[in-house]
Amino acid sequence: MKVLKEVSVISNTCIGLGFFDGVHKGHLELINKLVELSKKTNTNSVIVTFQKSPAECFYNDVDYITTNSEKEEILNSLGVDYAVELDFDKNMMQMTAKDYLEKILYSNFKPKYILTGFNHTFGKEKAGNALFLNKYQEKYNYKYIEIPPVKTQNDIISSSFIKTLLNKGDIKKANELLGHCFKISGTIIKGNQIGRTIGFPTANIKYPEIKTKIPFGVYCAEVSLEDKQYKGMLNYGIKPTINNGKNEPVAEVHIIGFNNDIYGKQIDISILNKIRDEKIFNSLDELKKQIKEDLKRC
Repeated sequence: MKVLKEVSVISNTCIGLGFFDGVHKGHLELINKLVELSKKTNTNSVIVTFQKSPAECFYNDVDYITTNSEKEEILNSLGVDYAVELDFDKNMMQMTAKDYLEKILYSNFKPKYILTGFNHTFGKEKAGNALFLNKYQEKYNYKYIEIPPVKTQNDIISSSFIKTLLNKGDIKKANELLGHCFKISGTIIKGNQIGRTIGFPTANIKYPEIKTKIPFGVYCAEVSLEDKQYKGMLNYGIKPTINNGKNEPVAEVHIIGFNNDIYGKQIDISILNKIRDEKIFNSLDELKKQIKEDLKRC
C-alpha cells in the first residue's frame, strides 16, 4: 500500500471516506467492500482520510485508539492500494462540501465509486452527507454506496463507543468490537528496578499521550519485541506501594520467561484484558504474592 501525505492524482479509483480511528468492525464493512469492488472493476482502492482528527480543530485533548502508523498497517493488511492522509487545516475546515467533492475528490481521483459510513460527513457545516453524495452521482459520474451501521446487540459499533469501553477498562469487549487488540507502543526506559529485586523485572514505557487512556490496573498482554512475540503482564499506574511520592503514571510490562537487557528498544504491547485495579499493598512480600497470582491468570 502506498501512503500519501497530500493530494495526488490517482486515476481509475474506488474511494472510501472516513477517519477510521481504530479501524474497527464497522470500518471493516466499508474497507472490505471497497477492496472487493476495486478488484471486480479493476480499479485502485483508495482510502481518503486525515493525518489528525478534524476534532483537534475544535477540542483540546483529542485521543486516539490507533496511531497513523498502526492504522496504515491494518489498511495494508486488508489489501488497500492507497491511503491518502490529508492535512485538516483551517482552509480545509472552511471548504464547502461541494468544493471538497469537486476540487479534492473528483479532480484528483475521478472515482467510479464513493463509499462512506452511514453517518459520515464532510465540508463546512457537515453538509457533505449521504443525501449530498447521492444527489451528485450523475453529475460527477460515480456510484455512491452508503455502508449501514454495524451493531453488537443494541449498540452501534463506533470509535466513540470503543473509547468509552477502554476508559472503563472493558478491554475484552473493546477488542471484540475492534477485531484486533488495543495496543500501546514506546521506547523502553529505565524504571526504579524494584521489580527486578523481587523476581519480576519489567520493561517500562511512557503511556503514549495521544492514546485513549485505560484505568490504572493490571492487564494480561502480548508483547512484540525485536520481531518476536511473548506473553506478558502489564501494570499501568503510579505503583502506589513503591512510588516514593512520584505520581507520574508509567506502563510496565513483565515479559514472561524473558530477562534480557532491552533498554532503548522499541516494544509493542497488545492489551488483552484487565485482571484487577491498582491497589496499595502493606509490604513488598504482599505485593510479590499478588503478582504471582496475577501471573497465573496471564
